[in-house]
Amino acid sequence: MRLYYKKQYLTALERLSEVQTEIVNLIEKKQSQEAADILEQCQQEAIRIGTAVEESEGEGTEAVHSLEQYCELIYQLYEEVLQGATVNGRQRVKKLQKLLQKAESSLRHEIRTQKEAVFLPYKASMWDSLESVWKVANEDPDCNAVVVPIPYYDKNPDGTFREMHYEIDQFPADVPVVHYTVYDFGKNHPDKIFIHNPYDDGNYVTSVHPFFFSENLKRYTDELIYIPYFILNEIDPSNEEAVKGMEHFCMTAGVVNADRVIVQSEAMKQIYVNVLSKYLGEEKRPYWQEKILGLGSPKVDRVCNPRSEDLELPEEWERLVQTEAGARKKIIFYNTSVSALLHHGEDMLAKMEEVFRVFEEHRDTVTLLWRPHPLIEATLTSMRPALWETYEGMVQKYQAAGWGIYDDSANMNRAIAVSDGYYGDWSSIVWLYQKTGKPIMIQDCAVREGTH
Repeated sequence: MRLYYKKQYLTALERLSEVQTEIVNLIEKKQSQEAADILEQCQQEAIRIGTAVEESEGEGTEAVHSLEQYCELIYQLYEEVLQGATVNGRQRVKKLQKLLQKAESSLRHEIRTQKEAVFLPYKASMWDSLESVWKVANEDPDCNAVVVPIPYYDKNPDGTFREMHYEIDQFPADVPVVHYTVYDFGKNHPDKIFIHNPYDDGNYVTSVHPFFFSENLKRYTDELIYIPYFILNEIDPSNEEAVKGMEHFCMTAGVVNADRVIVQSEAMKQIYVNVLSKYLGEEKRPYWQEKILGLGSPKVDRVCNPRSEDLELPEEWERLVQTEAGARKKIIFYNTSVSALLHHGEDMLAKMEEVFRVFEEHRDTVTLLWRPHPLIEATLTSMRPALWETYEGMVQKYQAAGWGIYDDSANMNRAIAVSDGYYGDWSSIVWLYQKTGKPIMIQDCAVREGTH
C-alpha cells in the first residue's frame, strides 16, 4: 500500500474514533435523528476505507475484517436508534471503539507500505543527473520508482513559447518511462518528486511546461527534491569574486521551492547556504543548512561507472576511428558551449573553423568528436539569429565533409567514455571530465594563427 494513502486511512480512522463520543451524547439526549445521521456517515466512511484497503491488499486482512464488523454493529445501532429502542450508548460505542482500534493496529503494523518516487527529466541528455538516484529507488522493494519525461519549449525573444520538444523515445532501453499525460499527479500524489530543471519561468531560452514548474509541483508531493543537471567548477567558499559569478545558480526558483537540494560537494553546499542567507535573510541560515545536502552528483557516478553502451561506438563512428592499417586513432572530445558563442560571436566561429581545419589535416591519426551544447540552436535562434545562420552552415559543412564525428545524441557520457582527451570551452563538462584522469585542454578563441 502506498504510504501516502495509509496515512490518509489512519487519519480517517482517528476521526471516526473521535466521533464516537458525540454519538454517545446524542443517544443519551434522545436526539435520535441526529445520532442516526452521524451513524450513517460513520458507516459510509468505514466502507470507503475498507474498500480501499481491500483493493490494495486483497481479502483477508484484519483491518478489513474489523471494519466489516464495525459496519454491522453501526447498522444495528442505527436501526435501534431510529426505532426509539432503549440503548446503552456507552456500552455499544465501547465495542465500536475496540473494532476501530483493531483496524488501526492492523493497518499500522501489518500492512506493508511502499513509497512512490517520480523522476521528471526534460532532456534525455541530462538523464545522468538523476540516473544513479533512480537506480537506487528502482531497486528498493519498498519504493515504486516512476520516470516521467516532461515536455519543454524553445522560447521566442518576447518570452512566448515556440516549438515543443518531447524526448521520451531517447531514454535508455532499461529505463521504463511513462508519458506525462498518463501519470495522474493529483491521484497518485508521489511521496517524492525529483527534478533537475530549476528555472520555472526564469530561463530566457527554454522552458518546461508550466505544470512542471517547481512552484506548482510542491502541491502534488510531500517532498520536492532538486538535483542540478550541471556540474560546477569547485571553488573556495571564501573566494567572494568566484562565488559572485555563480550566485545565479543558487537563487533559482527550484532551489528556493524544493524541500531538499542535493549538490555536488560540501563546499558547494556552503556556497549555496551563504548566497541564500545573504539575499533571503541571515536568520534563515539554519533552514538552508538543513535543506541543502552536499551528497555529490549522480553525473559523477555515471562517469566513474560507465554503462556498457557508453563504450560501444555506432558503426559510422567505428569507421572514422580506424586507420587504414586497422589501428585505432586517438579520439578528441571537442566541446563547444553556448556561453562562448554568445560572448565571443564571430571570433568564436573563426576559432572553430581553425580547429576543424587542423583536425582535418591530422585525420589520419586523430578523430575529432564534436559534441556542441544541446541548447545552442535554441539559444542562438532566440538571442542571436544572425549568428545562428552562420553557425548552422558550419555544422552542415562539417557533417558533409565526413572526416569527423558529429555527436548530437542524448548520451553525453559516451563521448566522455570513448575519448582519449578533452579540448574545447570551459564548461561544467570539464569538471566532470577531470574525474576520468584523461588530459584536458581549454581552447581560447583569441589564440589563432595570425593573431598575437
